Amino acid sequence: MNPHDLIKIARFLATVGVVSSLGRPRQADLRRAVSAAYYALFHALACCGADTLAGSSSVRRSQAGWQRIYRSLEHGTTLRRLNNRSGMRGFPREIRGFSRLFVNLQFQRHRADYDPAASFDRTTVLLLVTEAEQHIIGLENAAAADRRDFAIYVLFRDR
Repeated sequence: MNPHDLIKIARFLATVGVVSSLGRPRQADLRRAVSAAYYALFHALACCGADTLAGSSSVRRSQAGWQRIYRSLEHGTTLRRLNNRSGMRGFPREIRGFSRLFVNLQFQRHRADYDPAASFDRTTVLLLVTEAEQHIIGLENAAAADRRDFAIYVLFRDR
């Protein structure tokens, strides 16, 4: 799953999607945009873990191992790890920023997907989408050692 494709879908839904008779995007499109932005972050993190631990070159890695790592990322466990401020202290700014947005977007996605009374506006949704895109790029451009340590932190529990 390509996180950048999900960002494009989210941006499309928030800007071009079906416009209501009032000239605004439908709530359904804005809600799906929020969800797509969250899943872009989620898949960027899954890819980070799989690439840094199994290898980013499909020629040099075990595809089964890469997929196992990619699929091992869990929403709730990841949220708890990223919400742990003391555990996140040692990471660089771009990874801490990614983590904060991940936590916020998971909350917003739950509102979008499960709260029938929640309402979203185009400006706020586009801001979330833009932030998600920026933080994905920040994670991708972080030092390889920092991405690896982050993947290990998220995927493996402390004992």
